Amino acid sequence: MLDKVTPLILTYNEAPNIARTLEKLSWAQEIVVIDSYSNDETIDILKSYPRVKVFQRAFDTHAIQWNYGVERVTSEWVLSLDADYGIPDRLVDEISALNNNSIDGYFIPFKYCVFGKPLQRAILPPRQALFRKEACTYADDGHTQLLVNQGSTGTLQEHIYHDDRKPVNRWFNSQIKYADLEMKKLIDTPPVQLSLVDKIRLAKFIAPVLVLVYCLIYKGGILDGWHGIYYAFQRVLAELVLSIKLIEREFYTTKTID
Repeated sequence: MLDKVTPLILTYNEAPNIARTLEKLSWAQEIVVIDSYSNDETIDILKSYPRVKVFQRAFDTHAIQWNYGVERVTSEWVLSLDADYGIPDRLVDEISALNNNSIDGYFIPFKYCVFGKPLQRAILPPRQALFRKEACTYADDGHTQLLVNQGSTGTLQEHIYHDDRKPVNRWFNSQIKYADLEMKKLIDTPPVQLSLVDKIRLAKFIAPVLVLVYCLIYKGGILDGWHGIYYAFQRVLAELVLSIKLIEREFYTTKTID
């Protein structure tokens, strides 16, 4: 199975992460990277790995960028990865043993890492990261992307490790951009099509408080110690940014109408 799988990675200024990700992909015959014109050491690091094929393209949306990358994969299967993902040996073994020809995509669970320590109680959902190229395509979904699979899916047991070690100011700037995209999704989606979570987010003041309680108490993140508390604060801050954006939009929309 591994001979049929090509890892696909998107990068932009991922020098703090990309080498760790590539080191876990030594099994791959070829790795495709779509870079959005990084201006740090990312390209130099990528060029030091002979099996990496780098394509550069200006970023517009996640879905378009991912689909551009999928088109450059020549194998039957794609393993889509962010530049801060770690693939443990146990997951490689599980992928290697797959032999169900009726499945076109596999959801893989995540473990979120804080300063390299995996959390047991983070709220990252499984992602359909391993898929048959001809059966799937990406569509934009808020600040991220959604893989549309025309076939059947399965779920793997082993985890991908999400271990982002970029500076916190880079993370914060990203949250501001993500909040704009999430706000657009919430505003443009008809209310009847919104999930309960999205409806709570539209309430503005409620979501940040609920996220803190959900992460620390309901999910038991406090049992992960200060790493779990740090993660909960990250999630609260992300929701606060979105809430502030929604309040700002409502204020200026009302003022314009008046």
